[in-house]
Amino acid sequence: MAASPAYGEEKGGSSSLGEPEYGHDPASGGIFSSDYKRHDDLKEMLDSNKDSLKLEAMKRIVAMIARGKNASDLFPAVVKNVACKNIEVKKLVYVYLVRYAEEQQDLALLSISTFQRGLKDPNQLIRASALRVLSSIRVPIIVPIMMLAIKEAASDMSPYVRKTAAHAIPKLYSLDSDQKDQLIEVIEKLLADKTTLVAGSVVMAFEEVCPERIDLIHKNYRKLCNLLIDVEEWGQVVIINMLTRYARTQFLSPNQNESLLEESAEKAFYGSEDEDAKDAKAEAASLAKRKPYVMDPDHRLLLRNTKPLLQSRNAAVVMAVAQLYFHLAPKAEVGVIAKALVRLLRSHSEVQYVVLQNVATMSIKRRGMFEPYLKSFYIRSTDPTQIKILKLEVLTNLANETNISTILREFQTYIRSMDKDFVAATIQAIGRCATNIGKVRDTCLNGLVQLLSNRDELVVAESVVVIKKLLQMQPAQHSEIIKHMAKLTDNIQVPMARASILWLIGEYCEHVPKIAPDVLRKMAKSFTNEEDIVKLQVINLAAKLYLTNSKQSKLLTQYVLNLAKYDQNYDIRDRARFIRQLIVPTEKSGALNKYAKKLFLAQKPAPILESSFKDRDHFQLGSLSHLLNAKAVGYQELPDWPDEAPDPSVRNVEVPEWTKCTSREKRKEKVEKPFYSDSEGESGPTESADSEPESVSEESGSSSSSGSSSSGSEEEEEEDEEEGSGEQSEDKEEEEEKRPKRKEKEGSQKAAPGSAGSPSEEEEEEEGAKKAKKKKAPQGRKGRAETSSEEASASESSSSGSDSGSETEAKRRKAPPSSRAGPKEISLLDLDDFTPPPPQPVPSSSIVSTSLVTDLEGLTLTDTSLAPALLSPAFGAVRTYELLHRMAGEGLSVEYCFSRRPFPGDPHMVAVQIQISNNTDAEVKSLRVSEPKPLSGMRIQEFPEIERLAPGDTASVVMGIDFCDSTQAANFQLCTHTRHFYVSIQPPVGELMAPVFMSENEFKKEQEHLARLGEGKLTGMSEITEKVTLPEKCRSDHAIVQQVTSAANVGRVPCGADNEYRFAAKTVTSGSLVLITLERREGAAAQLTVNSEKMVIGTMLVKDIVQALAQ
Repeated sequence: MAASPAYGEEKGGSSSLGEPEYGHDPASGGIFSSDYKRHDDLKEMLDSNKDSLKLEAMKRIVAMIARGKNASDLFPAVVKNVACKNIEVKKLVYVYLVRYAEEQQDLALLSISTFQRGLKDPNQLIRASALRVLSSIRVPIIVPIMMLAIKEAASDMSPYVRKTAAHAIPKLYSLDSDQKDQLIEVIEKLLADKTTLVAGSVVMAFEEVCPERIDLIHKNYRKLCNLLIDVEEWGQVVIINMLTRYARTQFLSPNQNESLLEESAEKAFYGSEDEDAKDAKAEAASLAKRKPYVMDPDHRLLLRNTKPLLQSRNAAVVMAVAQLYFHLAPKAEVGVIAKALVRLLRSHSEVQYVVLQNVATMSIKRRGMFEPYLKSFYIRSTDPTQIKILKLEVLTNLANETNISTILREFQTYIRSMDKDFVAATIQAIGRCATNIGKVRDTCLNGLVQLLSNRDELVVAESVVVIKKLLQMQPAQHSEIIKHMAKLTDNIQVPMARASILWLIGEYCEHVPKIAPDVLRKMAKSFTNEEDIVKLQVINLAAKLYLTNSKQSKLLTQYVLNLAKYDQNYDIRDRARFIRQLIVPTEKSGALNKYAKKLFLAQKPAPILESSFKDRDHFQLGSLSHLLNAKAVGYQELPDWPDEAPDPSVRNVEVPEWTKCTSREKRKEKVEKPFYSDSEGESGPTESADSEPESVSEESGSSSSSGSSSSGSEEEEEEDEEEGSGEQSEDKEEEEEKRPKRKEKEGSQKAAPGSAGSPSEEEEEEEGAKKAKKKKAPQGRKGRAETSSEEASASESSSSGSDSGSETEAKRRKAPPSSRAGPKEISLLDLDDFTPPPPQPVPSSSIVSTSLVTDLEGLTLTDTSLAPALLSPAFGAVRTYELLHRMAGEGLSVEYCFSRRPFPGDPHMVAVQIQISNNTDAEVKSLRVSEPKPLSGMRIQEFPEIERLAPGDTASVVMGIDFCDSTQAANFQLCTHTRHFYVSIQPPVGELMAPVFMSENEFKKEQEHLARLGEGKLTGMSEITEKVTLPEKCRSDHAIVQQVTSAANVGRVPCGADNEYRFAAKTVTSGSLVLITLERREGAAAQLTVNSEKMVIGTMLVKDIVQALAQ
């Protein structure tokens, strides 16, 4: 009987009330059905005695709800089946009731007794569903029943029911906030739950109900950190955000001492002798008082356990870990998140938008983190406009002297885009780059001036606005540009651009005295048809010209003011009346008239073009408030770091004797542990207060990324933490007993007694021992004593205090560069910081490396094959620089100079000669370079360790640095057996090149080739010209050549003309040619021209040569 109506309903069910049902079965009569007969077939099926029909009806009803159709009129028929004995039907009834209980509260209340019986059901899904329905009935009268149900469910044996209880807590709290105290007790109980299913839900309830009760987290902190990897994805997001706030209140800032060390190092490097003498004692006393920073083991536990989640498939989890590292990790370790965030840029545009918002904020403070991934932020034609603008923001933030030429070339292609909003944003980005990097300001300005002849009016208008801001920085030098822009007033119709031109002409009318009155005349003609913003600037221009050139502009000014007096806009009328009284002296005008010129023509500060993301970092990254740049409802501020660390013992948990695991379980746990910690390649502190200190084997650390500076710093910091962490006295005694045994074992392994083997042999022995360890680890009871002793020795070797730790450090230092791992494939899922592998050293021939010859031949720079010869410096005296002053170095003074000779180990490195003097009465031992932390791409080849330096002696060593054609400083530590000194070597641009010999014809061909490369690009890309006035003592040939070669390591090129001097060189790293021409004019005048593909190097070289010639 019910089959045909059911068929009609299924095929042609209506989507809303009052809509006729169209049945495909003629017998159903669906086309004539009225509203009161809707869903009659379903109601009949629900009233049936057969469970199969009820189940079919419920499936169809839930399917309707899933499709968004309204099924609320079936509520009475469905609620009658809440007591059905069939579990499948009951589950679907509960699903329906959760959806409609809030709308049909009266009917739902009638079934409360059934829900209460459902809470006692043996099936966990029924119990959970009953609690879910009960918490969905939002009627204050049943609050006590809900409270009782939640308390019972919180003690349920099923973790799924306990999870549902955690979900019900925020619902009850929103219904009746007076229940907060009782709910906090339930939350405290659920926080102690050890199952991963409950953890995320209860932390969510904690965040909703009592986020200020940090004390509830103390005892559960370590458990949450350890469970985090197995919690479901959305639970991970909630827990990570909560733990970020917790860590900010409980731990000290890991970067507090780094800033102090950097400041003291800068003072020591730049300070004079007198200042150092005065401040040395005070600084020493303050540093002695300040305790060295040791990271709390719990802080390290959080960082270590969240790091693997950077590989999560869920973008929200990756973003949560990224913000945790940004807000909590030491600076040296934050870089690990960059690769994970770049991986997310391959996702959907919505994900890209959120990630780029956060990257834009991060890149302001931690620019170096994203510099290796610059190309990942290049814009694709398929990107939406908002993504393009965010990528532009990131590229502008990452711009520095090294990469600016690459970024500007990229911007050139963007200007040709059809997306006008994007083009406007690109022009603004060029303006910001010019503001931030003064060396390319002229280049950018010339490029923007070229855009003024563009056909697109919007491009021209945006260029005018940006040029106006740039010209404010140095207007006197650019009167030609102001004249050029004055001519554009006839063509440009965009109001903002016209207003900007008029403001420029008015502000700098003294630089264009002939053009300004004519512009005012033209604007007076069209005054009535202009936009309001333009009219205001016309009035300002008239007033300024009246004050500076009243003869020519008096009548025009009166005419403009009369027009403005009767304008429709009251702002313009008021401005006209105000200015007339101010500039035209009358009997009524007061004393203000005398100061009119000062008021109008006062020196105005140049605008600061800043990133719109500059002030967003006070919001927690990844939050809605950060995305909107406004405080959203429910946002919790990120607390500041405490000045003193709170008591760490509050996180200690006393474990009863009967719960301690057996030795078999302990060993199994140790074998399984590397599953989570191997990827990190670092030794960490204990996971709980009472467990044994464990450390990951050193081979994972050495193999993960030997060339990475950040991973190295992580290991050292963790070793320090283990040394300073509060270990149990029993553990210490055991270690002391085992130490002599381990030393005996090491002694027997050495090849020759009393003498150390070669570094490669020692490393092979270490690797063999580690492989043996790995084989022995999974053995059964037979090898149990061996594995435990070896694990103890491994944990000891990871601590910096033990002898073996220092031995392994020495072995790593002494290992030659050839023993390092070769280049590896970059994977975005590889969490260790990626450092490009150093190129294999090429054996240098007598004059030229063969690879360089073939590279230059491949460039087809000349018709014949070119073999440039490296020349020795033309003039002897090499300038020396101070690396470490004897006061700052406690009697150790270090100077360095650039020897201008090829570095024997690697032709791409600059040779730096270092002279170390011991001015103390004591012997200095173990002088070496430690922890070189070069910027991305840079490489440092340390000098061999100086074992001892006697009092009064001086040692000279050579180290190689690949500066990557950049003048940025190479930072490293100079270490002795007692002290570490932070030092940096910053090269002048002239030392980044090597001289090249070529004939006059070859020089001219190269110059033409570079000029062709510059065609179609921004003016000044490959050629920089500067006028020079030569002093009397610098007009002879000898003097000119001496000054140029002292400023830069270049070789002279023969020249037929008497008044011309030519020099050639190539950059050491990339081999880019640099050609210098100095042409003498009449008297003392001369013109200097530098041709180079590297725009920044060319600009800086011009500045240095001009400065040298002026001396």
